[in-house]
Amino acid sequence: MFSNYPLMAAFSAIVFAQFIKVPVAYVLNRKTTIALVTSTGGMPSSHSAAVSSLITALALEYGIESPLVAIASTFGVIVMFDSMGVRRQSGEQGILLNELIIEFTRLREKVWTLSQDPTTKNFKQEQKERHLKEYLGHKPIEVFFGILTGIAVAYVTKMILGQ
Repeated sequence: MFSNYPLMAAFSAIVFAQFIKVPVAYVLNRKTTIALVTSTGGMPSSHSAAVSSLITALALEYGIESPLVAIASTFGVIVMFDSMGVRRQSGEQGILLNELIIEFTRLREKVWTLSQDPTTKNFKQEQKERHLKEYLGHKPIEVFFGILTGIAVAYVTKMILGQ
C-alpha cells in the first residue's frame, strides 16, 4: 500500500485538507473548533483535494494519455460537481429546516407554557436531537482551493516517496 504512489497521494490529500480546515477557518474569522477536522464542507474541499491529487499522481506516474487518468478525471469531475451541487443544496435545505425547527420549538414552548404542560422541559434537548447537518457541500471557491491543494499534495508526496 505504501508503495502505491497514487493511493498515498490521494489519502494524504484527504488528511491534509481535513486538518488544514481548522487554521483556514480561524484565518477567515469563522467558527473554529477541532470538530472541523472530521466535518464535511469547508475550505478546502477534501473531496476535490483527493480526486485532483489522484489525477495528478496518475498523470505523473503513467502519463497524461493513460486510461487511468481518463477514468480518474471522469470520477473527479463527478465528485466535484456533486460536492457543489446536490450536497450543497442538501446543506442549504438543512439550514432552512433547522430554522423552522427552532421557530416551531419556540412557538410550542409559548403555547405549552400557557397551558402549564410539564413536557416543555425537554424542548431544548429535543431541538438539539432534531438538528440537521448543515455543512454538507462546498462553494466553488472551496472546490477550487481543494483542487490546488490536491495538486500540491501529489507533488509533495512524490518527493517524499522519492518517485
